[in-house]
Amino acid sequence: MTATNEKKPDIFDRIMSWGFLKRFEPFYAAHKEVLMYLFFGGLTTLVSVVTFWLAARSCAGLPVKTVAGVELHLDIIAANVISWVCAVTFAYITNRTWVFEDKAHGGRAVAKECAAFFAGRVFTLVVETLLLELCVTLFMMNGVLAKILVSIVTVILNYIVSKLFVFKKAKE
Repeated sequence: MTATNEKKPDIFDRIMSWGFLKRFEPFYAAHKEVLMYLFFGGLTTLVSVVTFWLAARSCAGLPVKTVAGVELHLDIIAANVISWVCAVTFAYITNRTWVFEDKAHGGRAVAKECAAFFAGRVFTLVVETLLLELCVTLFMMNGVLAKILVSIVTVILNYIVSKLFVFKKAKE
């Protein structure tokens, strides 16, 4: 019988025990959280970029507004918010399940955790939107290319917010 605090290997742990991958298992075990975050961060970025591209095509007719002398591309902003909702939902599920292996139980605990996750991501949404606007307006970049470049900053900020504020480990 196993101890109750001993965790069961997940699918990624089992994959790392296969054939030639077994030689990388010590590295994987030592750096699992960061490796999983990079893997799922990459997938989240893919979700974000694809939904951004689809949404930008759908929002293409939205006007450019000038506020306080600054041009705001409403199609880029709307597409970014739509992609944000899709990507953050995907990220919450994967971060909770595989990256930080969070064990919050009960509706109230999960709702609080989810609210903290989304609140932290609102911060990075604002940063991402400002950087996107700068790239498109100042540097005349293509929206999708700008989204990909800005996503690098977003992934790093999201890891910091998630690690420090959302999925922080209880002190032992």
